Amino acid sequence: MPERTILQHQVCFSLYAASRAATAVYRPMLQEMGLTYPQYLVMLLLWERDGVSVRELGEELELDSGTLSPLLKRLESAGLLERRRGPDDERRVAVHLTAGGASLRQQAAAVPAHIAAAAGLTPAELDQLNQTLAKVTGALHAAAGNSPAAPGNH
Repeated sequence: MPERTILQHQVCFSLYAASRAATAVYRPMLQEMGLTYPQYLVMLLLWERDGVSVRELGEELELDSGTLSPLLKRLESAGLLERRRGPDDERRVAVHLTAGGASLRQQAAAVPAHIAAAAGLTPAELDQLNQTLAKVTGALHAAAGNSPAAPGNH
């Protein structure tokens, strides 16, 4: 077996390659649901916390408004969610699932098990990997001077 290259020793490359590989496994399943990977992430959050504000959604997903707004617009056009201004504060826009968006949750329920099987890791190993990646992400945000809340620490 050939020796590993300098590139293969770089954590940044391993993270990048793993992300691309994971997205490639997600893609066919999400296409059946009519979702892109970023749209799936939005839906995951809404299935857990319907009615979250656009601001909170952006913070949780670590997306700026220039990226999030078109994403929400496409999901709204697809009939999966709707944005509503707050009755007490018109500046607050909440995102709510439609019946179609809520019903998609059942179809998406099989996605995590499929990804876990494709990754070839046990549930405990996947959990450990997720915890390690959350720790790395938090530390890198802090080192870069922009530290959003670490995933799972809200």
